[in-house]
Amino acid sequence: MSNERTIATPQAAAVDAQTRARPGYRPEVQGLRALAVLMVVTYHVWLGRVSGGVDIFLLISAFLMTLSFARKVEGGKPLRLLRHWLHLLKRLLPAVVVVILGVLAGTRLILPENRWPDVLDQAWASLWYRQNWLLADTAVDYYAQDHSGASPLQHFWSLSIQGQVFLLWPLVFAAAALLWRFLRRTGLGDRVSYAALLAAAFGAIFVASLVFSIGQTATNQSYAYFDTRTRLWEFALGSLLALALPHLKPGKTLRVVLGWTGVAAMLSCGLLLTVDRAFPGFIALWPTLAAAAIIVAGQSGSRFGVDRFLTWKPLVALGDNSYALYLWHWPLLVLGLAGMGIPAPDLVQGLAIVAASIVLAVLTTRFVEKPLREWHWPQRRVWRTAVVIAACGALLAGPVSVWQSRILADEAAAAAQPRELTPGAAALSPENAGKPTPDARIIPAPAAMKNEWADIDGLCTEDNVPSDPLLAGCLQNSRPDTVTKRIVVLGDSHAQQYMAALGPVARSHGWEVVALLKGNCRFGGESPERDAECNAFNQASAKYVLDRRPDAVFTVASLTHKDAPFETEVPDYLEGIQAFTGAGMEVVGIRDNPRFNMNMPECVQKNGPEAPKCRVPLQESLADSSPLDAYRGRVPGLHLMDLSDFICADGMCPAVVGNVYVYKDDNHLTKTYVQSMIPMFEQRLLAATGWS
Repeated sequence: MSNERTIATPQAAAVDAQTRARPGYRPEVQGLRALAVLMVVTYHVWLGRVSGGVDIFLLISAFLMTLSFARKVEGGKPLRLLRHWLHLLKRLLPAVVVVILGVLAGTRLILPENRWPDVLDQAWASLWYRQNWLLADTAVDYYAQDHSGASPLQHFWSLSIQGQVFLLWPLVFAAAALLWRFLRRTGLGDRVSYAALLAAAFGAIFVASLVFSIGQTATNQSYAYFDTRTRLWEFALGSLLALALPHLKPGKTLRVVLGWTGVAAMLSCGLLLTVDRAFPGFIALWPTLAAAAIIVAGQSGSRFGVDRFLTWKPLVALGDNSYALYLWHWPLLVLGLAGMGIPAPDLVQGLAIVAASIVLAVLTTRFVEKPLREWHWPQRRVWRTAVVIAACGALLAGPVSVWQSRILADEAAAAAQPRELTPGAAALSPENAGKPTPDARIIPAPAAMKNEWADIDGLCTEDNVPSDPLLAGCLQNSRPDTVTKRIVVLGDSHAQQYMAALGPVARSHGWEVVALLKGNCRFGGESPERDAECNAFNQASAKYVLDRRPDAVFTVASLTHKDAPFETEVPDYLEGIQAFTGAGMEVVGIRDNPRFNMNMPECVQKNGPEAPKCRVPLQESLADSSPLDAYRGRVPGLHLMDLSDFICADGMCPAVVGNVYVYKDDNHLTKTYVQSMIPMFEQRLLAATGWS
């Protein structure tokens, strides 16, 4: 199943099922919506891929909205934006609240505790229609992704974008209406239609957003994927389609060709294109133009037209429930897989998830959406509609607030325990061998796991600031009043985690520490085993070191893997450091810590700290013979450190030592555990280097 960043989960873009009697009702569009949601569900459940269907929903939502507002303005009816927005929220929010409450119940029963805070944060973000921005910030944060599985609420990103556009688009309609009325009073309105003004506005939005989307997708696709600005052109295309449709009158044969070509392109998009890494740039034109072709084809009047299929009553009925189906299918998939402990469903399991999603969608539409949509009391006064919206929000806000308060209280209680109850690595020291660890809460509390990256005081300052833009993220600890030694830390997050020990030791000795770090980029010489970006970063880091000439460089000197071989030498490690030692600098190389095929704290939360599956044999974690042994004596000035005996002991690598989580995920040590290793780290560092 795709990770959090790449999942795209479209939703029903029209807010609710439209009645057959409504002017301009197009059953083939409702069928198109049903086909799109079926495509989305199928791709997610069985293919684990992005389908492009979300883009179709965005286009349809703007298409229908534009038809509605254009009719109002051209018919001389007032827009009443406040009433429109409140009515829109009254139709959208109840189903959202019901689904999120269901997700929270499933989260409490199925997901491990360290996942709870993220789900609760996303519940707030979904309620306030800002989920896409939360995921955008997370998507570009390497450290935020390490322990997060797929969220049962991450599909709300597209609903959040729609909510933001549902607020913005009426302002465009209103501004164009004011301008049009002004032009009519000045005598120019006869020559400029309201539709022409809207076409100019949405044309400008289309061009600006598409250009921005292409640029952002090429340079920062992870963020661009969730960015509202990169998606506005898809809404603008739907609006332009609505405005152009009265002028498009293809013949019967062309309608048949357009319709079936659009369906074929729409269904094949996710199979033919690697859309998860290329959206929402120009490639998103494929599904949106496919949907536009189907809408232009419209009602062909031919028994061979695609509209004969799209207006099939079961498909139209599914379209009426597509909003709720979109809301339910992803949480059921994520929670179902988590409950079964499997990465992907087989055919039968997938069919069960789809069937359950459809049942819940029908029930939600029948007993939540429809009754509230037909409830007359809120429609008589604007303030009554606001009361209904506030009540829905409070129904969700209450449980979320209480749950978050309880999590914070548990976190505070765990942190307040006496230090002797949570010795961490000290429990493995020779003087404590065989002594039982007292009973206590395991620290850090699951809610605090996201804060378990080693602290580094801030960005580099003064003469430590690199000139190379590749090193713009240079970090350093606060400079001592008297600097006795200057150290540069090179590598990835496994080098950073040891800053939790090196930082305090450096402060006590008056050492200045600068860190040049890049996620998933272990320091070493240029190697084909690294990607070009990592090689470039390492080259820039090496040049910085040679220009600055610190006293020493700190690195991680081995490389662990989840599967056999479990530990190897770092590619071209000695070649990478020889330039430093040749220039008279010392290099410290520490042995890497194990990696696993499971999230270690989640294992403990599901099975308990003593569960055998949470204690991995040493031979399945590290090499029988340390790769550091192959380095000894080969490079003068290289000092090697091994702290693996304070991570793994008695032939096992446990998830918890001394009532402290050793790992924050499947391969990173917690800051708390590394801090418990400070005395041992300092002793071995000084012994290896001869520093004082």
